[in-house]
Amino acid sequence: MINIAIDGYSSCGKSTLAKALARTLGYIYIDTGAMYRAVALYALDHGFIHPDGTIDQEGLINALPSLHIDFKYSNDTGRSDVFLNGVSVESRIRNMQIAELASRISQIRAVRNKLQQLQRGIAHKKGVVMDGRDIGTVIMPDAELKIFMTADPEIRALRRYEELKAAGKETSLEEVRNNQVKRDYEDTHRAEDPLRKASDALVLDNSALSPDEQLKLALDWVKKKSKQVAEV
Repeated sequence: MINIAIDGYSSCGKSTLAKALARTLGYIYIDTGAMYRAVALYALDHGFIHPDGTIDQEGLINALPSLHIDFKYSNDTGRSDVFLNGVSVESRIRNMQIAELASRISQIRAVRNKLQQLQRGIAHKKGVVMDGRDIGTVIMPDAELKIFMTADPEIRALRRYEELKAAGKETSLEEVRNNQVKRDYEDTHRAEDPLRKASDALVLDNSALSPDEQLKLALDWVKKKSKQVAEV
């Protein structure tokens, strides 16, 4: 077994690929973005977001020891759902408000320290697929396989719009596009662990690839890396 780190821009299908790889290989899948979304939801529910949209960083940081985030397999959804303090929050964190808030909260060093500690603990095991924006550079720099995902911005926006529309969420393509541009800028320009490609990461541009095609490509990379590790 090897560890697989997947990084990339929003709406590039990181989670789709990571879940498919974990399911096919029998690996553990960790959605780090969902962990930041869970913290964002906690901040929203507990009044750490001011009416003007600013974050009560001190209050949130003081509350961090009381946050417990887990992933549990759901027979209903057939996937690992996110649990915050023992309660499933999967259905509440998959919207643009939480996504935008999570992007800003992820810039708080204390939040990153807490979640990165949890993520590194999981990464000590082999057979882990983890996706996010700092996995190959910060969380699992020693991962045997690092994949950096990208796609044409317009294709990414359209995919996200269709995903939200299918989930019954009211939005517009323009709103999704604007949100994406903002998140990309914040992710790549934040002072704390910005999104960047690890020097040894393989680039996967899936603009013209179907989920099955990108999975096949990634599995070929897994096979090659696993063989190289076995030969060492």
